[in-house]
Amino acid sequence: MIYLDNNATTQPAEQVVDAMLQAQRQWWANPSSVHRFGQQVRGQVEMAREELADLLGCKSREIIFTSGATESNNLALRGMTAARPDRRIILTTAIEHSAIREPCEHLAEQGYRFVHVPLLTGGLVDTDAFAQLLNEHADDLGLVSVHWANNETGVIQPVEQLAVMCKEKGVPFHTDATQSAGKIPIDLASTAISALSLAGHKFHGPRGVGALVVRSGARLVPQQRGGPQERERRGGTENSPGIIGLGVAAQLAGEYLASDEPARVASLRDRLENTLLQRIDGAVVNGVEAPRTSNTTNIGFPHLESEAILILLSEKQVCASAGAACSSGSLEPSPVLLAMGVPEPVAHGSIRLSLSRFTTEQEIDQALEIIPPAIERLQATLPQ
Repeated sequence: MIYLDNNATTQPAEQVVDAMLQAQRQWWANPSSVHRFGQQVRGQVEMAREELADLLGCKSREIIFTSGATESNNLALRGMTAARPDRRIILTTAIEHSAIREPCEHLAEQGYRFVHVPLLTGGLVDTDAFAQLLNEHADDLGLVSVHWANNETGVIQPVEQLAVMCKEKGVPFHTDATQSAGKIPIDLASTAISALSLAGHKFHGPRGVGALVVRSGARLVPQQRGGPQERERRGGTENSPGIIGLGVAAQLAGEYLASDEPARVASLRDRLENTLLQRIDGAVVNGVEAPRTSNTTNIGFPHLESEAILILLSEKQVCASAGAACSSGSLEPSPVLLAMGVPEPVAHGSIRLSLSRFTTEQEIDQALEIIPPAIERLQATLPQ
């Protein structure tokens, strides 16, 4: 099996699995209990909080552990807008993950209005248009939410610049960092970002655990009530084995970012991408005009169907996707690609190939032996 779907989920690191198994066997008490056993588990949870804070460059007390990025995004959107109830506009983009799009749509049913920022070629936010919208709606903006890196294309947005612009207008800025945490260096203390969402399983941690970072001074109304956990910002007994695993994943991600491994992954991605462009007529890379995460390429094969490509590749033991895993099974072209201005015949035939620190040169060699003939086979079936 050649696994090139790491933006959907990553293989948990062995150290993460070992830490979680130990937690299930040894650190299974409730971390809210006042007895010594419970407080020992509390110590493990707080150690994980420190490890995640070190990765993100924030204070540990700013971290709220959640069940994943979807919950974190919902908590940010609902909790931060509820803290400013007189401001009923949310500024975002048309290329956000559904974990942002759908909560915005639900808030719109409750009287909020969300405004999309125009995009430049390649899918980057138009910062001039962003500034104009800030000026136009500053008094009514409850929140701005722009993802750090796109899950389908890897395009990296200038969120640090956008956050400064928001701070100057007194508007909180949230970023969905699900596809950037653990992949690019982040130092929240040097930014004006108000809140950041992430999921552990995107950087070799466990599924079912994530975090929302709410910076000191940012206001948030809790949305899940039922206990005083997470400084009374998210009720419910903490998933201590998952949190401990997330802490280990954060530590490993910090070591990865400080090594030569990101450059190795980028080199493998570039060789995969460039070789496919050379070998396959008409192939195009979506988002290549913008900065991208080093592990992601989104390649379009005009007039083909992405589902047919993925099924054929799966038969050859290559795992890839057509975009967000949450949208798999849809026969419609990616709304992200269409919003970027990708022509519909290209968007219909686009697939995402995403690598990880575990991807090997041999896997890329094998993929390059499999993908071009598969595409040529499908192209040969098109009516002339």
